[in-house]
Amino acid sequence: MKKFILGAITFTAIFGLALFVAQAMAQINDGGGRKIVVFQANLNDAAKDEIIAHAGGAKLKNLDLIGAKAVWVPDRSSAAKLAASSGVVRVDDDVVVEALVRGQKGPAPAPQPVESLPWGVDRIDAELVWPSGNTADPIKVGIIDTGISNSHPDLLANVKRGVNTINPRKNWNDDNGHGSHVAGIVAGLDNDIGIIGVGPAIDLYAIKVLGASGSGYLSDVIEGIQWAIANNVQVINMSLGTASDVQSFHDAVILAKNSGIVVVAAAGNSGGSVSFPAAYKEAIAVSATDQNDVIASFSSRGPEVDLAAPGVSIYSTYKGTSYSTLSGTSMAAPHVSGTAALLLSASLLNPSICDTNNDQKCDPDEVQTKLQATAVDFGVIGFDNLYGWGRVRADQAVK
Repeated sequence: MKKFILGAITFTAIFGLALFVAQAMAQINDGGGRKIVVFQANLNDAAKDEIIAHAGGAKLKNLDLIGAKAVWVPDRSSAAKLAASSGVVRVDDDVVVEALVRGQKGPAPAPQPVESLPWGVDRIDAELVWPSGNTADPIKVGIIDTGISNSHPDLLANVKRGVNTINPRKNWNDDNGHGSHVAGIVAGLDNDIGIIGVGPAIDLYAIKVLGASGSGYLSDVIEGIQWAIANNVQVINMSLGTASDVQSFHDAVILAKNSGIVVVAAAGNSGGSVSFPAAYKEAIAVSATDQNDVIASFSSRGPEVDLAAPGVSIYSTYKGTSYSTLSGTSMAAPHVSGTAALLLSASLLNPSICDTNNDQKCDPDEVQTKLQATAVDFGVIGFDNLYGWGRVRADQAVK
């Protein structure tokens, strides 16, 4: 592999969200639209469907993970009737969730004939792990996002399975580019072209929950988490978020972690409060740094931040067979997800590197503790609201 550090000319990404959000807001203002209905555990499926129909709603999908269904209701009175129905525990809004990328994107350049080491992968010293034979094979990482390109030569061999929770009749191909960019940071192939990811032999699972605009509904994200658990994924990367704290979302994240999944999420790009799901304590919230290890001005901050990682001018794979440079905490999170996979891979041979309860495996809390303990401390000594416990460092995490 020919190694050189990629420069920092940024093509930032802007997604067409206006129409999508306007339509969602119109429904909310009328009190209707999409809802997540959580039912009592003793109800069977037919009883749940009857409650929905009686309230004037229509079922959209089952969310068995949290004992719920996504539904559509025409107006406020139907929503109120549903919430008041016997057997209903709670009705949550099925809020809009967005990919957490910042700015504009330029035309994606053609694939490079010579493989390059992106500056972010180099900065966390992931390449120092590979000579030992640890390329994170066969750790399973789920990319809960806009999908992954099903034709990209720098990704395809690593993509093992996928699902489209927006429309199960369609495949998981990325029609936006964001998910493919995230996937390349995690696991771009070491194949002499394009770029190389943090763990170039990671098994990728394409979980398409966001559409071509880079947005989607929470119910589709929850279904994606449900699919990840069912398919024994070990790490999930969620470079997406919402400002809304929805209990159904939190419940799904809790269940993912309890199933043994390391949950990594982008902190957000508002420069203010950390978005959800990153703000949940069960997730590893990741802020973004630049090439000088300075926190990005756009990076969300607060006591919920756990780690920092490169997230400014990151070059990676994109939709189709192309590449692009993007910025955002969306780009920071996959550096941590890839490092978590390297750590889990190393622990298969030596569980003691992170196993603190002597059960011969590394659970999500132990993985997070090791990543935090081996991070490079910046800002205030120890924990702070910008970097969390510091910028992740892969070569130290696997020792």
